[in-house]
Amino acid sequence: MRVKIQAYIENYRTNKKKMLALLIDPDKCHGKQLDDQAKLINHYKPQLILVGGSLTSYPVDEVVRFLKEKTEIPVVLYPGHPVQISFAADALLFLSMISGRNAELLIGAHVTAAPTIHKSGIETISTGYMLIDGGTPTSVEYISQTQPIPAKKTDIALATALAGQMLGLKMIYMDAGSGADQPVPSQMIEKVKDQLSVPLMIGGGIDTPNKLENAYNSGADIVVVGNALEKSPDLLKTFTEITLHS
Repeated sequence: MRVKIQAYIENYRTNKKKMLALLIDPDKCHGKQLDDQAKLINHYKPQLILVGGSLTSYPVDEVVRFLKEKTEIPVVLYPGHPVQISFAADALLFLSMISGRNAELLIGAHVTAAPTIHKSGIETISTGYMLIDGGTPTSVEYISQTQPIPAKKTDIALATALAGQMLGLKMIYMDAGSGADQPVPSQMIEKVKDQLSVPLMIGGGIDTPNKLENAYNSGADIVVVGNALEKSPDLLKTFTEITLHS
């Protein structure tokens, strides 16, 4: 029986516990790398596994099914495009890029994918995706053809997040992008968190224990880490310990 992911997240938030989400990009992590990653996941047990990426050519379904077979951690799709779908996953982040003005990523692709997703019965979590400037151009910026919200424009970030919440989105995800030089600023996280009543996810540029702690202390309910753990898998031990005690 699948875990209801929205309820799972809300339970953590209600109990004032933090969550670590490990992002796996199928193009970068498959075969032996994926097998090694699954062993680390089973040992250190992050709270969520996200699968997806801005541009993915390796079959997403194959990676999801492997993770479902080899681990007991909930697997959630983080699709960069509607073709990145696997109905073997526990849930799907139905991402709407509210920080940009690309209609295809705001609603267009969703219309195309909605009938198939609806028929599948997979749990969908409507999520407002906000790209934040992390100091360097990222894949998501290029692929989405949108500009990130400037790191110092906290007022714009807050207004955007509130608009997403008022539109009925169930979660807000502020992302500096994979490989960002700087993560989402602490002040921005604090200001947005203070006004939100839905879970807040933070990702991009979190490659040290100190940056992870700052994100949690600033108000992140869930922190997404991917690129840093691809380079240094042993960081997962430290990151899960920080999450447990935050």
